[in-house]
Amino acid sequence: MTSRYRTSQSANPPAPRRRTVVKAAAATAVLAGPLAAALPARAAADVPAFLHGVASGDPLPDGVLLWTRVTPTAEATPGSGLGPDTEVSWTVATDKAFTNVVAKGSTKATAATDHTVKADIRGLAPATDYWFRFSAGGTDSPPARTRTAPAADASVTGLRFGVVSCANWEAGYFASYRHLAARGDLDAWLHLGDYIYEYGTGEYGTRGTVVRQTAPTHEILTLADYRIRHGTYKTDADLQALHAKAPVIAIWDDHEIANDSWSGGAENHTEGTEGTWAARQAAAKQAYFEWMPVRPAIAGTTYRRLRFGKLVDLSLLDLRSFRSQQVSVGNGDVDDPDRTLTGRAQLDWVKAGLKSSDTTWRLVGNSVMISPFAIGSLSADLLKPLAKLLGLPQEGLALNTDQWDGYTDDRRELIAHLRSNAIRNTVFLTGDIHMAWANDVPVDAGTYPLSASAATEFVVTSVTSDNLDDIVKVPEGTVSAIASPIIKAANRHVHWVDTDRHGFGVLDITADRAQMDYYALSDKTKQNATASWARSYRTRSGTQKVERTYDPV
Repeated sequence: MTSRYRTSQSANPPAPRRRTVVKAAAATAVLAGPLAAALPARAAADVPAFLHGVASGDPLPDGVLLWTRVTPTAEATPGSGLGPDTEVSWTVATDKAFTNVVAKGSTKATAATDHTVKADIRGLAPATDYWFRFSAGGTDSPPARTRTAPAADASVTGLRFGVVSCANWEAGYFASYRHLAARGDLDAWLHLGDYIYEYGTGEYGTRGTVVRQTAPTHEILTLADYRIRHGTYKTDADLQALHAKAPVIAIWDDHEIANDSWSGGAENHTEGTEGTWAARQAAAKQAYFEWMPVRPAIAGTTYRRLRFGKLVDLSLLDLRSFRSQQVSVGNGDVDDPDRTLTGRAQLDWVKAGLKSSDTTWRLVGNSVMISPFAIGSLSADLLKPLAKLLGLPQEGLALNTDQWDGYTDDRRELIAHLRSNAIRNTVFLTGDIHMAWANDVPVDAGTYPLSASAATEFVVTSVTSDNLDDIVKVPEGTVSAIASPIIKAANRHVHWVDTDRHGFGVLDITADRAQMDYYALSDKTKQNATASWARSYRTRSGTQKVERTYDPV
C-alpha cells in the first residue's frame, strides 16, 4: 500500500450593473435539448450507468465522503426529475482488485436528489489509501482511489495538495485536472471556487470564442438548470480522472450561484425577471450539495475545518452566504464596520480556530484575495482590460470591492487577531482573480515593508477563465510583462503576479516550509495541452513572509 504521508508516528449602496444581458426568453427555454446535451451519447443504450464518474471528498482520519450519480434509465438525465428509485451499493477496499473489502453498504438514488448518491464512510484507518466503487443493476462504476487524513496526533512530515479554481467550460478544456491526476502524489486537491459558471452560452467565453458549448445554453436560474450544468461539467474526462485519483476539498465562490453574489442578491441576478434571489440561491446550493462530495459542517454553507495530523489544519471559508452588498469603487463605505464579508459568526469561528490551533501550519481556503491590491499608475490600455476582468469602473480604481479590499473592517480585525495572539504560519490559499500571485499579507500596506507581515497568501490562476491576455487578445505573456512590475511597485507586499497564464498549483508542506509550485498550460483551448513549471514561492516557518525558490518540489 502506497503512503504519501510521511508519518513518524501513528445605508443602501447603488445597485451594481449587470455584466451580461440576459434575455427573458432564455429563462423559459424548453429543457429537452440541454437535458440531452448533459449526457454522453451512449446513455440511451447502456443503463443503468455511472456516466458522471465517481468522487470522494473531505477526508477525515477515520473516513471520507464518497459520491456518484447513477443514470437508471435513458430519460433520467440530470435535472429531468425522471427515473425510478434505484438501489446503489458501494464497496471500499484496500486494493484496486477489491480482494480486501473493508466497508460496504447501499442506499437509494432517487429523483428527489437528481439520482446523486453520497456515502459518508467511517471506521477507516488514518493516513491510508483506499479504493472504492459503486454498483447498480449489475453495473459497476469505475474504481477510484481516495485517502484518509492522518490521525489528529500524528507527526506528519509532509503533505501535498493540488490547488485549482475558476473552470469555465466554454473557455477551454480542463487539462489542468488531467495533469494533476497524472501526478499520483496528491493527498487531496483543493478547489477554491467557481467549479461551474452560471452564464449562458457565449456570454463568458475565451477571447470572444466558445471553445465548447455548455448546457443548458441559457443562463442557469432554476434547480433543473443548476443540475444540468453540474451534470455537464461532470462528463468531462479530465475532471472525472482527477476525482478518481484523490479526494477533493471544495468551497464555492460566486459563479456556483451568480456573479458577484452577496447575501441578498448578485450582480448577475435581476429580481423578478429571473425570479427571486432566495429561490435562485436555494436552487444553486441544493444542486451544489447534491453534485459535490462536500460535507457541510453548518447546513447551507461551505465553511468547515479539516485537520491533517500535527502538521496542518485547514479552515475553509464561505465568503458569499453572509456578506454585505459590494459597494462602488472609491466609496468610503468599504471601511464601514457594519459591513461584513464573513458574517459575525464565521469571523469569530475562524479567529477561534486559528488561535486554538496546535498544528505547525494554519491554512485558510479563501475564495477572494485578502491581500490589499492598489492599481497605482497603470496606463489606459492596461487599466481598461484589468477593470473589465475585475468588473470595476474603467475610469480609474484603487481596489476591488468584491475582495477583502471592499470589507476592510473584517480584514483589519482578522489581521489584528493574528498579530495580538502571535499566531504564526497562517497561509491563505486563494482563487477567483484568474491570475497567479505570491503575497505577504501586511499589517499596514501603506507602510510595507517597514510594517510587519501577519501571514502569507498564494493565489492560483484560473483553469480556463479569461484573464488579461484573453481580454486584450494578445499573445500570452504580453500584458504581464508590462503590468506585473507596475502592480508590484504599487503593492510592495506582492512578490509575484502573472496576469496572463492558466494552470494550477501544487502546495507542498513540511514542518520547515510551505511551498507553492505554479504550473502553466501551453494552450487552454487544446485538449492535449501540456503543462510546465512556471515558478515557485515558499514561506518558511516563523517568517510570515514569501520568498522565491528556484525549483519545484
